[in-house]
Amino acid sequence: MDLLDTLTAKGLRGEVPTREEALAVLATTDDELLDVVAAAGKVRRRWFGRRVKLNYLVNLKSGLCPEDCSYCSQRLGSKAEILKYTWLKPEQAADAARAGVAGGAKRVCLVASGRGPTDRDIDRVTDTMAAIKDADPEVEICVCLGLLSDNQAERLKAAGADAYNHNLNTSENTYGTITKTHTYADRVDTVQKAHGAGLSACSGLIAGMGETDEDLVDVVFALRELGSDSVPVNFLIPFEGTPLAKEWNLTPQRCLRILAMVRFVNPDTEVRIAGGREVHLRSMQPLGLHIANSIFLGDYLTSEGQAGQADLDMIKDAGFEVEGAGEATLPRHRADVAEAAAAAGSCGSAASACGSGGGCGPCGGHSHGAPEAAPVTEGTDDGPREDLVKVRRRGAGTELAPNA
Repeated sequence: MDLLDTLTAKGLRGEVPTREEALAVLATTDDELLDVVAAAGKVRRRWFGRRVKLNYLVNLKSGLCPEDCSYCSQRLGSKAEILKYTWLKPEQAADAARAGVAGGAKRVCLVASGRGPTDRDIDRVTDTMAAIKDADPEVEICVCLGLLSDNQAERLKAAGADAYNHNLNTSENTYGTITKTHTYADRVDTVQKAHGAGLSACSGLIAGMGETDEDLVDVVFALRELGSDSVPVNFLIPFEGTPLAKEWNLTPQRCLRILAMVRFVNPDTEVRIAGGREVHLRSMQPLGLHIANSIFLGDYLTSEGQAGQADLDMIKDAGFEVEGAGEATLPRHRADVAEAAAAAGSCGSAASACGSGGGCGPCGGHSHGAPEAAPVTEGTDDGPREDLVKVRRRGAGTELAPNA
């Protein structure tokens, strides 16, 4: 297939495909699916070998959010029966983090719901990071607190944070259909603040809201141009009690094509399969490992993932290995750029890895109101699998141990 030969050659050289080529990946048929996965797999192995980076979420504050993001179970007015609690104590969060690290995670993601942190919240997170680093100085810490004010990113960096997550979620043109309480520009500004302070930019997307192929390509190219070091790919978890509870537009095949397109556009960037993989990829999750080089271990913010041991077994059975704490995730040339940006302490051009994004962690997808494209229906003979959505009732914030 000429398209896949071209994309593979470009990916092996670290080159970005054209928009038309990226769109063509999403338009491939099920008969071509394994060829698409194999081509993306060659690019993945060129830059990341057979390593899988494990990340572990700790939900520091659940629910109680004033924002109205349509996809999120923690949104203002959500009737989703999720756990709701205010800030965990540092020792509680550190205990949860230790469980993830014991399961093989090299990065702990500290997430809190809300529009953005107060200075007191930054103090809380600083104390939490100190407790985690005391137990394991080598663990990476990514923080996700919403919109940042001036000097907050610098405080997080000085306290030991390695990265900041804030997802773009969707294209700029359609962002206003997701939420009215903040803007796409607010999200861009936050990750520019984070990257300007020397934090690695973690910014991704959410698929599954009936978006068009053009929307997906727009957001992925925006992420590439803005220099996200890590691109989480979330698949909407349609929680009951949210505006998007009935949105079941994804199949395992569609998810794999989306992951492949993201990999081709970001050949040398960490691509992470994030929220919703168990719900939408289901038995085809191992194929996703041939495209992405990073996953979350165990549970998500407000939904249960598969058991942590099942994740580890899946990685081993698929012929991959867990990335060790002493191994660099990014290829050397990308790491050099990231380190130079951190040393400079300023946000440069796209070529110097200036990130952008928005959102807080992998909790859902995005809405476009009435989408132009019809929902994806291939491979859905048995209908949507609503039974796979499980609200998280264990882990941080509960008396039950996490599943890692």
